[in-house]
Amino acid sequence: MDPWPDIEAAIREAAGASFAIESRAGIGGGCINECHVVQGRGLAFFVKLNARDRLPMFEAEAAGLAEIAATDTVRVPRPVCHGAGIARSWLVLEHVELGRAGDGGMDELGRRLAAMHRVTSAHFGWHRDNTIGATPQINTPGNDWCAFWRDSRLGYQLRLAAENGYRGQFIRRGGELLERIPAFFATYSPPASLLHGDLWSGNAGFTREGAPIVFDPAVYYGDREADLAMTELFGGFSARFYRAYDEAYPRDSGYAGRRPLYNLYHVLNHLNLFGGGYRAQAGRMIEQLLSET
Repeated sequence: MDPWPDIEAAIREAAGASFAIESRAGIGGGCINECHVVQGRGLAFFVKLNARDRLPMFEAEAAGLAEIAATDTVRVPRPVCHGAGIARSWLVLEHVELGRAGDGGMDELGRRLAAMHRVTSAHFGWHRDNTIGATPQINTPGNDWCAFWRDSRLGYQLRLAAENGYRGQFIRRGGELLERIPAFFATYSPPASLLHGDLWSGNAGFTREGAPIVFDPAVYYGDREADLAMTELFGGFSARFYRAYDEAYPRDSGYAGRRPLYNLYHVLNHLNLFGGGYRAQAGRMIEQLLSET
């Protein structure tokens, strides 16, 4: 069934303005959702579509964007509305036209991310679960960061990997690493910082005016190093970004040793989402981390 009449009505109600879809353009590049830009009556919105049962994913994304927006640190697209019809669910966001970083853009992104990371919670996790890509992300709040990373991050991904058929030594060695996680925090106790949660270069950009903006978050409260580690996993963030971040909120001297511990989570998630091409990389990371404890 065509979802667009329902989406149009939901936008009209949420925006409190007369709105009718006059044009709709599909946007490529995503592997999780179908995306469109809709325009009408001088307004434009970014719309994500998925199956009806994925509405909780969109609800959590909207809540995460609102959580970041409330800090007034780094800009995010404003969530407008979300809902579901008979066959499809949707999330409607403010449409932001992207441009280039310009002079000082990466510096400003680093400073604004540092400001966001200074927003903290009394507990690790979040008040609701969400997703990392299409994978459930467990955010049960707790006071023990090592236990959170063991159970809700690496342990959860390793269990999924075993269910997906990756067993034997790979899972055994992963289990050994879970038991050794506290060794990486012998002299370091992170606060529970507000995290984007999925901060690779494809989820950050700049407006047409050159202001930094982040999107597609997987929000929770945790060690800020987890966000910074992911910025290095696939590249795309300049030396100026890290220099500006460190000037605003210096990283701990042990960050480099914990970076692969945090990036293993995303590599395991890629293994579970996209298949065995990531198994060797994950195995090497596990062995590297075990050799350092």
